[in-house]
Amino acid sequence: MSIGVVVIVSGRLDHLARTLAGLARQTHQPDDVVVVDMDGDGAVGDVVERSAVRARIVPLPPWPAGLPLGPARNAGAAALRTEQLVFLDVDCIPSTSLVDGYRRALDSHPQALLCGDVRYLRRGWMEEVADDVDDRSFESSSAPHPARPTVTGGVQLDDQHELFWSLSFAIGQGRWDELGGFDEGFIGYGGEDTDLALRARLLGAPMAWVPGATAFHQWHAPTRHDPVRIDEIVRNAHHFHGRWGTWPMTGWLRELAATGALTFDERQGPRLIES
Repeated sequence: MSIGVVVIVSGRLDHLARTLAGLARQTHQPDDVVVVDMDGDGAVGDVVERSAVRARIVPLPPWPAGLPLGPARNAGAAALRTEQLVFLDVDCIPSTSLVDGYRRALDSHPQALLCGDVRYLRRGWMEEVADDVDDRSFESSSAPHPARPTVTGGVQLDDQHELFWSLSFAIGQGRWDELGGFDEGFIGYGGEDTDLALRARLLGAPMAWVPGATAFHQWHAPTRHDPVRIDEIVRNAHHFHGRWGTWPMTGWLRELAATGALTFDERQGPRLIES
């Protein structure tokens, strides 16, 4: 089956260059690559032109509010011409086996929602890796997230859909069509990925944890601490609660409450603190 990759980007052009370089190193080259430009200022085109990957740019129309993560992924999926879809955020460098790992797992589990390993590169990792750009260098300069399962051997199926993160995942075109993509009622940052995963569970799609489809997350300051993103997180948490009756992102919400950025309790949910 054919397999394509969607990369969504807003700013972070250095991250994009390294992510595209990772796609150029794949042991199984994707049949199609789409870069969704959420800024529309033309800067993405220069980076794509200099890369070794043949990628098409999909400009996202101006969005009325918030960082349009869900709409960007939906637009990228609509532009792909493949039977299998891989999604990468711009800050994720794919390991050389990522595309092939997802391809093989989708061949075996076409109805599943697939997540590969994500390892987090340390602050200052570029000085450690230098010009020795390969998976072993990235491995030694990174660590796994403690909340994610560590998978060895074959694909691991379970129902831990609440652990789904959209920074690196794959799905078959048929299952994607059934889901209808991300809910664009999530305006901006946060919650849209958990919503997608819970809807996938309702359709009977298991979570599939895929060994070998590793992405290396490039260090940056936590996005959730940006005041603009905090507004979006609060709004999206309430949108999620209206559908599912539970609060998403509780780790983030408790962390932000501890910093004084908002208040949070299970009954009323998150509330911004009036200045």
